[in-house]
Amino acid sequence: MRHLKAGRKLNRTSAHRKALFRNMVTALIRRERIRTTLAKAKELRGKVERTITLGKKGTLHARRNAMKLVADKDSLKKIFGPLAERYASRPGGYTRVIKLGHRLGDDAPMAFIELVDREGEAAPKAPVKGKKQAKAPAKKATAEKSSDAKKKVADTAKKKDAGEKKKAPAKEKKETKAPAKKKEEKKAKDEKK
Repeated sequence: MRHLKAGRKLNRTSAHRKALFRNMVTALIRRERIRTTLAKAKELRGKVERTITLGKKGTLHARRNAMKLVADKDSLKKIFGPLAERYASRPGGYTRVIKLGHRLGDDAPMAFIELVDREGEAAPKAPVKGKKQAKAPAKKATAEKSSDAKKKVADTAKKKDAGEKKKAPAKEKKETKAPAKKKEEKKAKDEKK
């Protein structure tokens, strides 16, 4: 029985597993989003969350403990700087796992693991309490957008049709010129003989 034996082995030795997660934590901190298998992403989640919590503490002891899981100093500075400030008011849940489907080669379930509130991501707007938002203008705006989109599609379709009509005669002319040239070449050869 596996009492108190938490964590996935991932078919690796303990040293290989430790190196794998150290590299993955560093990559996730640096890039803020990585693609990996679902099992690795779920296992990585706890390690990254623990490391970011250490960054929020900001003490020398926390920095030394974080160095156990982070491979380079630039990522460590990011944890104790921008990430600690970004997640100062968040009591946990710094990552999310998004399932992607299965890998083509071996059918392994794949996933993105990413930090929430990333730099490239727009922060969700909090609804304003006490004020009712006008929904009617929003509907008009979407109706205008959809009609503009329909007009653009129709215009591009017309342009494509006009372009195809222009191209078709040009092809025919080339085809008609080619046999004429061949006939002339044959006549020239016959005359030489």
